[in-house]
Amino acid sequence: MRKMNLITAAVAAVSIGLAAGFAQAEPLKIRMSYVVPIGNWGSILYHKKDVMKHYGKSYEVQVTRFRGTSLMITALGAGELDVADLAYSSFSIAVQNAGMNDLKVIADEVQDGVKGHRTGEYWVLKDGPIKTIKDLKGQILASVGPGTAVDIAMRAMLKKSGLEAPRDYTMVSAHFPSMKAMLLQKKAALVTMVAPFVNDPEFVAKSRPLFSNVEALGGSSQFIIFAAKDAWLKKNRAVVVDYLEDMLLAIRWYQDPANKDAAMEIFAGILKAPKKIFEYKFTK
Repeated sequence: MRKMNLITAAVAAVSIGLAAGFAQAEPLKIRMSYVVPIGNWGSILYHKKDVMKHYGKSYEVQVTRFRGTSLMITALGAGELDVADLAYSSFSIAVQNAGMNDLKVIADEVQDGVKGHRTGEYWVLKDGPIKTIKDLKGQILASVGPGTAVDIAMRAMLKKSGLEAPRDYTMVSAHFPSMKAMLLQKKAALVTMVAPFVNDPEFVAKSRPLFSNVEALGGSSQFIIFAAKDAWLKKNRAVVVDYLEDMLLAIRWYQDPANKDAAMEIFAGILKAPKKIFEYKFTK
């Protein structure tokens, strides 16, 4: 009986060792976020796994869409997100308010107002009563959430005209795809719109930009960055290098003019929209 127990223990030890080996060989699941479909890399990169060298070997990615970047702070704090697609504003909030002192910027995603390129804009009805920023007093305005990049830019511009919430206007939150309906149905007097939604023909026909990010923030800005906690980066350094290398491979594929039509096919499939809406991608 004692001999059998020793054999059983030995077999169990070998089994545990093999299981541990298999567990270590499993690809690391990297949980990543984005806000704008097509506009943020997280929404399109993994439609081109065929150009990646390491995907499915050292790592896999689970991509989650958030209404705004400030909501990602809670997910980071709860350990439910590894790489966050944060804005200049939500990164600061995460560090200063949420105490995430080990949060690191690992990549640049969006710069706004770079010379020669388009800047984000804030829209009102073309034939509506809002002619100047001061006309927004007493109105309802829509952003994608408190503390997000567009929310801070909107508040900054209104503050320059002496308007502050909640004293002078009401700010509500909505997803980018809902902004068109909110403006056209007069549920909000001012909305923020980004590509590809800003290219909607009906929206363009019935609205006009009142001001831009460049006007609000005083020039170009580092709008969106990828961020991760330092402890996670150190623990998974080799895999993160694989992950970033594959991101670069996919980005180069998308930015290659020879792949423009194939890329637009992917975008059209994601949003179930006509290809022509995405002709702006990778241009100025």
